[in-house]
Amino acid sequence: MQESQPDQYLLDEGTEDHKLIIYQLLIRLFSNTNTNNRPWGTIAENGVGKFNDITLDVLDALKDFGMSHIWYTGVLEHATMTDYTAYGIRADEPTIVKGRAGSPYAIKDYFDVDPDLAGSVPHRMAEFEALIERTHQVGLQVIIDFVPNHLARQYYSDQSPADVEPFGKKDEIEQAFHPQNNFYYLPGQSLQLPDNLLDRRPDHAPPKGDKDFVERPAKATGNDVFHARPSINDWYETIKLNYGVDYMNGAQQYFDPIPDTWLKMRRVLQFWLEKGIDGFRCDMAEMVPVEFWAWVIPQIKAINSQVVFIAEIYKEQRYREYLEQGCFDYLYDKVQLYDTLKKVVRQQGSTDWLTGIWQYLRGINKNMLRFLENHDEQRVASPDFAPDPWHALPAMVLSATWHNGPVMIYFGQEVGEPGAGHSGFSGDDGRTTIFDYWGVPLHQQWYNHGACDGAQLPENRRHLRAYYRELLQLCNTEEAIRRGQFYDLQEHNRRGEGYGDQVLTYLRFTEEECLLFVLNFSVEVSQFCKVNIPEHLLRSLGLERNFTWEGIFGTQEKWLYQEQIDLILPPLASFILKVRI
Repeated sequence: MQESQPDQYLLDEGTEDHKLIIYQLLIRLFSNTNTNNRPWGTIAENGVGKFNDITLDVLDALKDFGMSHIWYTGVLEHATMTDYTAYGIRADEPTIVKGRAGSPYAIKDYFDVDPDLAGSVPHRMAEFEALIERTHQVGLQVIIDFVPNHLARQYYSDQSPADVEPFGKKDEIEQAFHPQNNFYYLPGQSLQLPDNLLDRRPDHAPPKGDKDFVERPAKATGNDVFHARPSINDWYETIKLNYGVDYMNGAQQYFDPIPDTWLKMRRVLQFWLEKGIDGFRCDMAEMVPVEFWAWVIPQIKAINSQVVFIAEIYKEQRYREYLEQGCFDYLYDKVQLYDTLKKVVRQQGSTDWLTGIWQYLRGINKNMLRFLENHDEQRVASPDFAPDPWHALPAMVLSATWHNGPVMIYFGQEVGEPGAGHSGFSGDDGRTTIFDYWGVPLHQQWYNHGACDGAQLPENRRHLRAYYRELLQLCNTEEAIRRGQFYDLQEHNRRGEGYGDQVLTYLRFTEEECLLFVLNFSVEVSQFCKVNIPEHLLRSLGLERNFTWEGIFGTQEKWLYQEQIDLILPPLASFILKVRI
C-alpha cells in the first residue's frame, strides 16, 4: 500500500462551522416541580410545566451549559384528555388520546399552542411569544416541531388565520385517493379502533367517552395504515395527510398541479417563521415525499436564509436524497451512529464498527445530528441502555466531537435520569413519558424550582453534569471540533499491537491546531494504548518528531511524541490531547 493511500479512506474533509449544540426539552415535563407521579394522574394531581417557568435565569443556565439552540418539544396544541371547553377549545374523545396529557405528535391545531403550558389559557400564544423573545435575549435560538405527516384524529383549528381553509373541507370523500384531497379515505367503511384499547388502563383512568367515536368513511392512519382497523401498536390517534402520492396504487405521484396539502403546510411554516422561530425539527420527514421538501424549504429560506431544517429520518439509503434534493440542513444519525454506539456501550460491539459508519457518511457527516437520547429513545441511565450513565460518557464524547455536525442533549440526560416508573399510557420501558403528566425526578433536583443550581442533586450526579458541561464548552471553544478535518486512526493503529477493540482514536485538526482523541469504552479494563500517527500526516500538518501533546480533557498530563505515544487509559476514560501546529 502506498503511503498516501490511507488518506483516501481515513480522511474526511472539514468545512465551515456546523456545530449546533441543541438542548431538547419537553416543556410539559421540564419545569414541572410536582413530585406525585401517580400513574394516569391528572394535570391537577401530577402537575405540568409552563412557558412562564422558563425564565431568563433558566435560559442563562442552559446557555452556560454550552447550548446554542433550544428545541421546545410539545409546543403545538395536541389532543388531550384535559378539558378546556370553558375556554372555547373543543374536547377530545378520550378513546383516541394516548395518555392523559396526549401525544405531542397528534396535532389538534397547527396554529395554536398547548393550553396545558399556559399560565393564562386565553393568553397562551402571547406567553409562548414571550418565551421566544427571552430565548433570543440570552443568545439562544428556538427550534420547534413541524409535524407534516399526520394530525390528530379530531383535528380542529380555532386559531387559524382567515386565509387558511380547514383540512378536508373540499375533499372528495367518496374517493379513496384524489391528488387534491387532504386525507386518504376508505369509502363505505367505518373506523374500527383496537378492541383492547382500554385494557391497558387502570381502574381510575378516564372511561371511554359517552358515545363510540365514529369516523365514516374511515381515514388512513398516520403510520401508513391504509385499512380501517389499526392495531394497538399503530398511530391510531392520527390521520395520514395526502401529499399527492397514491400509495394504494403503486405509489403513483400527482404533484402537478401543486397538491392542496402542500399549500396548507407551507402556510403553517410561514406562520411560525413570523413568530421568530429559528428552526424546525421535522417529524417523520421521510414519510413525506422529498419533492415537497424540495419545493417548500427553499421558499421558507427565501424569507429567512438562516432558518434550520432537521429531518427525522431512518432510511440511510435516502440520506443524500433528503439533503441534496430535499434541501434539509441536518438529519438524525440514529440507525448509523446511535444504534451502533448503544451496542458498544453495552459491551455488545466493537469500536472497529465505527470506521464503516463515518465512511458510509463521508461528505455528509457535517449534516448528521448526533445524540444518545431523545424523547423516542431509552434513557442512557435505564437498564435498557447503559445502565450506569457514566458508562456512556465515551459515547457522548464521540457524539459531540467526531465531526462538525450538531450534537443534541435531551433534558435530564446530563444528570443521569433513568426514565423509571409506569406513568400511565407509557409503560416502564426506560423512556420518559411523552403521553402523561409526570415529573422527572433527577432533573427536578437540578431544576430546583427554577434555581437551576443542582442543589438537590446527589454529589455524583453534580459531577456527571459538570463532565457534560466541560465537554460541551470545549465544543464551543475548540475550532478543530467546530470546523476541523477528521482523520481516523483506528485502522492504522489496530494493524499492530496498538490497542483492543474497546478503544477508539481519531484526530481533528485545522491549519492552527490538532486534537487527538483516545476513548476507552471498556467498563472494567484499563487499556495500554500505543498511538501512532502516520508520518505522511504529520508532515502534512507541519509537525516534526519531538513535539508535545497536552491534555485538555480527561487528563492534564503531557506526552512527548517521538514515534508514538504510550498511554494508560483507565476504564471509560476519554482523553483529548492538543498540539499547536
